[in-house]
Amino acid sequence: MYNNSVNLSATAFLTDFYELMMAGGYISGGREKTLACFDLFYRNVPDNGGFAVMAGVEQLIRALSSLSFSEEDIDFCRDKGFSEKFTEYLKNFRFECDVWAIPEGTPIFPGEPIVKVRGPILQAQLIETLLLNCINHQTLIATKANRIVRAAQGRKVAEFGSRRAHGFDAALYGARAAYIGGCDATSCTPAAQLFGIPCLATMAHSWVQSFPSELEAMCAYASEYPIDCILLVDTYDTLRSGVPNAIEAFKRELLPRGYRPTGIRIDSGDLTYLSKKARKMLDEAGFPDCDIMASNSLDEGIIRDMLIQGAKVDSFGVGERLITSASSPMFSGVYKLSAVERDGKMIPAIKISENVSKITTPCEKRLWRLFDMSNGKAIADVMTLDSEDMADVRSYELFDPDYTWKRKTVEGFVARELLVPIFKNGECVYRSPSLTFIKAYCAEQVGTLWEEVLRYEKPHNYYVDLSQALWDEKNSLIEAHRNQG
Repeated sequence: MYNNSVNLSATAFLTDFYELMMAGGYISGGREKTLACFDLFYRNVPDNGGFAVMAGVEQLIRALSSLSFSEEDIDFCRDKGFSEKFTEYLKNFRFECDVWAIPEGTPIFPGEPIVKVRGPILQAQLIETLLLNCINHQTLIATKANRIVRAAQGRKVAEFGSRRAHGFDAALYGARAAYIGGCDATSCTPAAQLFGIPCLATMAHSWVQSFPSELEAMCAYASEYPIDCILLVDTYDTLRSGVPNAIEAFKRELLPRGYRPTGIRIDSGDLTYLSKKARKMLDEAGFPDCDIMASNSLDEGIIRDMLIQGAKVDSFGVGERLITSASSPMFSGVYKLSAVERDGKMIPAIKISENVSKITTPCEKRLWRLFDMSNGKAIADVMTLDSEDMADVRSYELFDPDYTWKRKTVEGFVARELLVPIFKNGECVYRSPSLTFIKAYCAEQVGTLWEEVLRYEKPHNYYVDLSQALWDEKNSLIEAHRNQG
C-alpha cells in the first residue's frame, strides 16, 4: 500500500534495490569498510554528435551533502528482511567518500571518467543510482541545448519545454541544464526563481481566443505589458490578420506611450515563408527593430534548414524536442568499479565482455586535456594512472588505444587536469560557480574544440587516449583473464 508519509525527495533512498541487497551483503561479510574506486563514464554521444556537455554536478553536491536515511527508509528495509546490523548502519549513516568530478559546462567524451568516487565500498556502491540520475539527465539536456544553440548561429534560444518534460524535476533541472548548454532564457517559472535564469513569456492562443477579436486581444496585452511586448500572431491567419493586427496594436498602445515592440511570435505554418513575409510587413510599417520569434516543435535540424532557406527569424522558442532530447532521449552513463582493496592494497578491477565496447578501463585514474599553446585548441584527452602527473610534460606520444600503431608526438601544449576534488572524506570541498559563469565557461570550452568535432553529421572522433602505463595495465588484466579461461 502506498505510504503518503514517505518523503519522495529523500535522495539517500534513491537507489536501485539491488544496491541495498549488496550493501546488506557487505555488512554481513564485514566488508563495509573495504576501500573501492568507481568511475562514472558514458559510452555514446547523443545524436551521434562529437561530444557531450557535463552538467548536474551542483545537484549531485546538494544530494551527497544531505545523505541520510529516515525512519520510514529504515522500516522499509527492516520489513524487507534486512538484518538489524544493516538497519543500524543506515540509522547512523555518515557519508565518507572522496569524490572528483569534471566541472559543469566542460565538453566530455566517451570512455573517460567524468565522476570518480573513492571510499568504503558499501557507500560508493550505494550512491550509484543517485549519481547517474543527477549527471545523466542534465548532461543529456545540456548537450541537446548546445546543439540547438549552435544551430541558431548566434540567434537567441529560449527553453519552452516545461509542459512536455517528464515530470516536474525534469522540467526544473532540464531548464537549468539547457541554460548551461547555451539557452538564453526559460519559460519555467521555478527555474527562473531558483536559478536566476532569465524568464521569457509571450501570450498564448487562449488569450487571443478569449477576446471578441484578435485586435482587441493584442491591444489589451500590449496595454498591460508594454515593456518587452511580444505578440502571438498565428491564432487565426498569420499574414492576413495576425501580423496586421499586431502592427496596429503596436501603433495604438505602444508608440503613444513611448515604447517600441519587442517582437512577434509565429507558432505554426511554414515558419520560414511566414517569417520572410512578416519581416517585410514589419519593416514597411516602421518596425525594423521588432524581432520575429519562431516556435513549434523545433530542434537543431529544423533550425539549420530554416536558416539555410533564408528564414528571417531573430530568436527561437524550443520546447518538447529540447526538454526531452526527443531525437536521442537517453544518456549512456554507467558506473563501474575500477579498483578495490585487497590485503591493504588497491587492486585494479576490470570488467571484460564479449561486447568490446563494454570492457572497462581499470585502475585509479587521472584525466588530462592537452591544449595547443599556439591557438588554445584541445588536442586530445589522456587517461593516466593516479601516480602519473602530466602538468609539466611538454612532449608526449599519443597513441590510439585500439589501433596502437597510430601514434603521434605532440609538443607545445599545456596539460590541464579535468577531474577536480568535490568531496574529501564526505565533506564538500568545492564551491559551485554561478550558473551564469558555468554558461559562459561552457561556450568558451566548446570554442576550444575544432570545427571538425563540432560537425553535426559524422563529426571527427576526438582522441581519448590511455597513457602507456595504463594501457599496459589494462591489457595485462585482459590477458590474465583470457589465460584463466
